Amino acid sequence: MFDFDATLPMMALQFVLLAIILNAIFYKPLNKVLDERADYIRQQETGGQQQLAQAKELAAEYEKQLADARKQSQEIVAQAQAEAKKIATEAVAEAQKEAIAKKEAAAQEIEQQRQEALKTLEQQVDALSRQILEKLLGPELVK
Repeated sequence: MFDFDATLPMMALQFVLLAIILNAIFYKPLNKVLDERADYIRQQETGGQQQLAQAKELAAEYEKQLADARKQSQEIVAQAQAEAKKIATEAVAEAQKEAIAKKEAAAQEIEQQRQEALKTLEQQVDALSRQILEKLLGPELVK
């Protein structure tokens, strides 16, 4: 069946030598390259995660700044609207005061013209009455 002469130990020795040579020439450099690649992948993944975390932080910060800017702009708009409303109210009140003043001035002028017209009419009535009396009674009796 099996022959146990020097062939078996020689084959075992050749196998061990082949394993040592393959390990030194092929497997160690291959393992080194695979380890370097795994380290590179881990570093890239870690760097990517850090960059992703930084990006999320920046996005959150920008969102906060945007919200603050929106809030400030809404406050500015509200202040401008309130100021515009106040100015409009003041302008309306001023216009009403002017209208009332003009109305009163016009009423006084009308009253003054009315008084002048009444005086003029009274003088004309007196003059006409005198003329009528002079014509009826004569100029000597009317004085």
